[in-house]
Amino acid sequence: MPEVLLATPEMAAEYARWFVNRLAYTRQSERPHPESGRHYYYRPRPAGGGELGLEPEDLRRHLAGEITLGIYAINPETQRMKWMGIDADYKRSLDDLLKLQYELQQNGIQAALEQSRRGGHLWILFETPVLARHARVYIRHLAGKLSVQVKTAGPTDGIELFPKKDRIEPTQFGNAIRGPLGVHRAVNRRYWFYGASHDLDGQMKYLRELRRVTEAELLELIDVLAIEEENPGPPSRPASYGDRSAFQILDHVDRKGLRRAGRNWVTQCPSCASAGHDRGKDNLAISVEEPLKYLCWAGCTNIQIRAALRAPAPVNAR
Repeated sequence: MPEVLLATPEMAAEYARWFVNRLAYTRQSERPHPESGRHYYYRPRPAGGGELGLEPEDLRRHLAGEITLGIYAINPETQRMKWMGIDADYKRSLDDLLKLQYELQQNGIQAALEQSRRGGHLWILFETPVLARHARVYIRHLAGKLSVQVKTAGPTDGIELFPKKDRIEPTQFGNAIRGPLGVHRAVNRRYWFYGASHDLDGQMKYLRELRRVTEAELLELIDVLAIEEENPGPPSRPASYGDRSAFQILDHVDRKGLRRAGRNWVTQCPSCASAGHDRGKDNLAISVEEPLKYLCWAGCTNIQIRAALRAPAPVNAR
């Protein structure tokens, strides 16, 4: 039997403020599948059909270890989230999570590392909900800087970001992740956060005191990203927009569609557009001060962007 701990309604209310951004949820099956032996997650439904929404008692039972819930990151009405989860369950995955945790700390972000069955989950909590795409582009950039692989479709190893998309449609749910402190039904074990005592009171106290990231801090981190730059040249003589030998992204986008957003111009990303995405026409950011620098919030590389523009990247492009 799974470990059952004393969980109070007050704990459930706190947990909801930290982790529940929408009422849709999943639940891990109590019994293994007869063929695969796995404990799958499913969305509970009432007898008359429709969808069930999370109740405070569900959260209390999750904390008590009586049931195990999966939670969704993005609220489809706002495309914002209260938290970001980074899941890693491959060989040496904890090494990658610790590298990310350390680098985040250098940027002023206190990320909580939770044990898991085969690796760990790294959690970042926000003071107020932030746009999913902003958090994702920052973490993807950080992972690239540290040579930490981000998992894509297929059986490749790498960290998985939750949410897995920048935005979801109103009728979509995205991908759920096991709620923190939940008992994994397959092994009847609870996985604790490192750095706190292995009891519910200690874990809740640890999460309560965890420093939240403000939206202003996240936007500042994005503003100073090392945006991919074409033909940067020697540091002492940086390329300028007047240097016509360099690839000029502004020569290939609709100038009328440019909108100012802080230190950047934003417009539709050509690579996203070719795939039928970026309906809001704001995925591509171009530095106002250094127009040779540009970045797709959705993660398209400069090579993909130039390919969509039929402007091949130089052989030394990253």
